[in-house]
Amino acid sequence: MHVLGISGSPKKKGFTNLLLDEALDGARAAGAQTDKIILNDLSFKPCQECWGCKDTGVCVHNDDMKMVYQKIKDADHIIIASPIYFSTITAQLKMMIDRCNSLWMARRKEGGNIPSKTGRNGAFICVAGEDKKEYLKNAKSVLKALFATIGIVYSKELFVGGIDKMTESSPKRKDALLKSYELGASIVQFPSRGRLE
Repeated sequence: MHVLGISGSPKKKGFTNLLLDEALDGARAAGAQTDKIILNDLSFKPCQECWGCKDTGVCVHNDDMKMVYQKIKDADHIIIASPIYFSTITAQLKMMIDRCNSLWMARRKEGGNIPSKTGRNGAFICVAGEDKKEYLKNAKSVLKALFATIGIVYSKELFVGGIDKMTESSPKRKDALLKSYELGASIVQFPSRGRLE
């Protein structure tokens, strides 16, 4: 069992990455192997809508997204974490998602290069400075589209709002870390029929 964590945050030591690390710790405790990608460390172009992938299912750009594609294909479950910027996910994560158009083209082709795995689950960890659930709604719609494109069920989510007012010793902060750990542990055996709407 392999769980992939993808961070859309530009802050390596920020709360988003901390929550993702807790989730991956939980997945490992449940028996999974884990891997983590920090998108801000990679070098890749945004999608150019050139449709070079239309016939082949392979993106024409030769950059760090090649590694990301392979890790997505290999993963049994994926946990994506992003802070809210302007009411939605970060630019780093949106760039990655747009580049996954080639994976959609691959899925449409017979014998496409994404393994047809069953029971692949996806989770979204969303962090916001303000405690506004509408931020989750906006960001969630993008994540659901991604997961549907790559053949993963959107099955778990954790929204942590109001972090601008949290302190290191805040009970809400400690509760969020615990919930993130539990999310990671539970996604390993969460049934694919448990789709979130």
